[in-house]
Amino acid sequence: MILEMKVPSPGESITEVEIATWLVKDGDYVEKDQAIAEVDSDKATLELPAEVSGIITLKAEEGDAVKVGQVVCLIDTDGAKPEGAAAPAAEKAPEAPKAEEKKEEPKKEEPKKEEPKAAPAPASYAAGTPSPAAKKILDEKNIDSSSVAGTGKGGRVTKDDAVNAVPSMGTPTGGNRGSERTKLSMLRRKVAERLVSAKNETAMLTTFNEVNMTPVNNVRNEYKDAFKAKHGGVGLGYMSFFTKAVVRALQLFPDVNSMMDGDYKVAFDFVDVSIAVSGPKGLMVPVVRNAEGLTFRGIEAEIKRLAIRARDGQITVDDMTGGTFTITNGGVFGSMLSTPIINPPQSGILGMHNIIERPIAVNGKVEIHPMMYVALSYDHRIIDGRESVGFLVAVKEGLENPVELLMDNNPKKALEL
Repeated sequence: MILEMKVPSPGESITEVEIATWLVKDGDYVEKDQAIAEVDSDKATLELPAEVSGIITLKAEEGDAVKVGQVVCLIDTDGAKPEGAAAPAAEKAPEAPKAEEKKEEPKKEEPKKEEPKAAPAPASYAAGTPSPAAKKILDEKNIDSSSVAGTGKGGRVTKDDAVNAVPSMGTPTGGNRGSERTKLSMLRRKVAERLVSAKNETAMLTTFNEVNMTPVNNVRNEYKDAFKAKHGGVGLGYMSFFTKAVVRALQLFPDVNSMMDGDYKVAFDFVDVSIAVSGPKGLMVPVVRNAEGLTFRGIEAEIKRLAIRARDGQITVDDMTGGTFTITNGGVFGSMLSTPIINPPQSGILGMHNIIERPIAVNGKVEIHPMMYVALSYDHRIIDGRESVGFLVAVKEGLENPVELLMDNNPKKALEL
């Protein structure tokens, strides 16, 4: 029996995915629930498991965009399972030359097909004139159409000519000048689209402040070893302190924990904190849900779980759905100061940065302390200056007085020691 395997729906809002990598080859025997492909959606990379055991026939190529519900492969359940681990290789070995022969035949013909396309058409009044679609692409690339050799009828510049056109890089003076053109993953394209949308569709402003990290460092230095030993290897990092400080500030300034929905403002009585992390497939923003009800241990454990899933490519759409406020930490890469971009439809994002010892005035004296610049980007359509500045000051206060404001004057109880 031949089973048609269709692309399952990764989430409610996703209608299309992209075949990132086939993990099996055409004609391989696959076991039920074996991962046969990695597919990119606009939110995450997911594995596609085989629905039954049998011989697989691929119906889509890597890089193809396929609709949810579209057939991407066939599995012949009557196909014989190879015996032993070495059997499949032995059985496929004599078939390999046949596959190569089949592949070699069209390869010999390909240059013949390409030759007439590569050769410029005879000059005519249309030579060098771009089609409307080609003109739009060339204008976006800031390339003069007269510098592009047209391969269309009469020398007309086609859309393909415009897509393949490369802006001049100046006169070569020697050395390696290679380049590579690769298609962005669906996830990266969606991230790019959302970032541009956030810049164009929100009244985004950024306000800054600085935080003396000495009090947080003192708490961490005193309790981090006991915390790690008590909680099964979960470390006491900075993120739990920042998340706690953000939760407190959002409760004091609830407008920052709201979003625009047309002509309405949607306010939330819970805090779902999105944590921006860098994964192998690009920027991902998993969500720590109901952070207002989590302890330091709960926050650290959840962030660690989500970070591992993102790093290993196992993050799911549900892990990244929702969120009412975002925290991003450019400091791990050495950033001193930045203006983070809002993660729509949220209205605010807090940017953390690197910690550098700097001289500051303390009670009329110059002292050196570990300092961090923090930035809040916010949507001015819904958040006024008073709320934005007050929110950031509240974050600063929580971090500079964590024992009183974040731990209720009982660090051991707050850290569950």
